[in-house]
Amino acid sequence: MTPFYSRTKRKTLARPAATAAWLMASCALFLPHDVSAQALLPASGNTSTTGKATPNAVTLPGATPAQDAAITTGSIISTDAGEPLLNDPTVDEDMARTNLRENTVDGLRSQLDIDRNDAQGVRFGSFILKPTLGQTYNFESNKTGSSKENRSYLETGLKGTLTSDWSRHQLTVTGEGTWQRNVSGTGETEPTADIEAALRLDLSEQTTATLKAGYHFEREDSTDPNAISRASTQSGVNQYTLGAGIERDFGILRGSAKVDFDRYTYGDAELENGGSLSRKDRNRNAGALTVRVGYELSPALIPFIEASAGKSIYDLRRDMLGFERSYDSYGARAGIEADLGEKLNGEIALGYQTYRFDDNRLDELKGFTVDGLINWSPQRGTNVTYGVSTGIEPSTTPGESGAMVYTLSSRATHELRTALVARLSNSLTFRNFPSGNSDDEKVWLTGAGLTWDLNRYLALTGDVSYEHTTRDSGPATNVARVGVGLTLRR
Repeated sequence: MTPFYSRTKRKTLARPAATAAWLMASCALFLPHDVSAQALLPASGNTSTTGKATPNAVTLPGATPAQDAAITTGSIISTDAGEPLLNDPTVDEDMARTNLRENTVDGLRSQLDIDRNDAQGVRFGSFILKPTLGQTYNFESNKTGSSKENRSYLETGLKGTLTSDWSRHQLTVTGEGTWQRNVSGTGETEPTADIEAALRLDLSEQTTATLKAGYHFEREDSTDPNAISRASTQSGVNQYTLGAGIERDFGILRGSAKVDFDRYTYGDAELENGGSLSRKDRNRNAGALTVRVGYELSPALIPFIEASAGKSIYDLRRDMLGFERSYDSYGARAGIEADLGEKLNGEIALGYQTYRFDDNRLDELKGFTVDGLINWSPQRGTNVTYGVSTGIEPSTTPGESGAMVYTLSSRATHELRTALVARLSNSLTFRNFPSGNSDDEKVWLTGAGLTWDLNRYLALTGDVSYEHTTRDSGPATNVARVGVGLTLRR
C-alpha cells in the first residue's frame, strides 16, 4: 500500500513516481474534458513519470515530474524550499488556477494600469517635477470688416509642475509660458507666462490653512475695449497675486475666510508711427476679504452663503483724462457645493455685486452675478467641465465706469483610444456697459484638438479654433487658427 505523507512531509520528501501515476489516473476518471481548457498554459507533448506521452501536459522550468503532474491537474503545490510555485515571478498567477477570474462584461481585456502612459517625472529630494516642452507650427487668419491679415508662426511652450511628497502639508508650484515668433505674414504675437505656488498647511484634522503667490503676464488683445486702436503692439499686462486663507469644520458647519491681494501694471503701447503711449495711469492695487459659511446637509451637499468686501487703489489719483477710478466693491452670494464622487462635483452660486467709484462723474457699477463650476464624467474616459463667471473690467473711456462681464464656458475630453484623446471647448462672453456710452460686445470662441501619445514621453498634437467678436456698432472680427506640433514630457 502506498504510504501517506502529510502536507509538511511533502515539502521535504520527494513523492514516489507511483503517487503521481495514481493522481493522473484518478483525474482522468473524474474529469472527462480536456484539462488544458482549465489552464492558461500552452499544450505540449511532455512525458509523464510513467514514461508515456501525456497530452496537454506542461513542464515548468526547474519543476520535478511530480510537480508537472500536479500542475497538469490544476492543483497548487509547493517547491522543495517550501514556497508555492505561484510566487515565482516567471509564472503567471493564473497558471495554476482551476477557477479563472471572471471576464469583463464586454469581453474586452481589462486595463490594469490606467496611468501607464503618464510620464513619471523627475524626483528632487522630497519633490517630484513633471516638465513638458511643446513646439507647434500655426497659421492664423484675422479679419475685421474689409481688413484682413494672415500670419504663420512658431509657438514654443514650457510647462511644469513641482509637487511635494510629504506625509503632512503640501507645496505645489505650477508654471506655464508660451513664446511666439512670426515666420511669415504680419500680426501681433501673444506671449503668455503663468507661475503659481500654493502651500497647504494641515493645522489639525478640522483646520486647513493655505498660502499662495503667483505671477501672470499677457498682452492685451487688440479686440479689447481698452486696447489702443492705432497700436502695432498692445500693452503688456503684469499681474502679481498674494493670498492667504483658512478653513475649519465645526461639525455640520463649515467656515472659511481668505484675503486676496492683486497688483496690476501696464507696459507702454507701441504705435504704428513708431512712438509709444504710456499706460501707467492704469496701474493699481486691489484687495478683497471673503468669508463663507456652509451647512452640511450631507457629505455630498453643502449649501453656503458668502460675503466679500474689497478696495482698489490706482497709483495715480487721476488718470490721463482726469478721472478718479479707484473704487470700493461689495458683494454677497448664496449657493451649493456638490460632491457626488468622480461622476459629478462642483458648485454654483447666485449673488449681487456693486462697485462704487471715487469720482462722482462715474456711475456705480452693479448687477447680479452667477458663478459656478461643474465637473461631469458621463462614462469612463470622458470628462466634461461647465463654467460660468461674472466679473468687472474697469474702463479707460472718458465718463465710462466699466463693463460687467459674463462668461459661459465648456470643455470636454474623450479617450477615442488609450493613446488618442479628443478635446472640444466653447466659450461665450458678454460685455455689458450699463451706462450705454460704449458698445456692448459678444465674443464666441470654439476649438477642437487631438493628442496622440506616441509613447509616455512624446505626443503629437493638432488644434483648430475660431473666434467671432460682434459689437452693437462697427464691423465684426473673425480669427481662425490651426496648428500642429510635438509635446515632450518627462
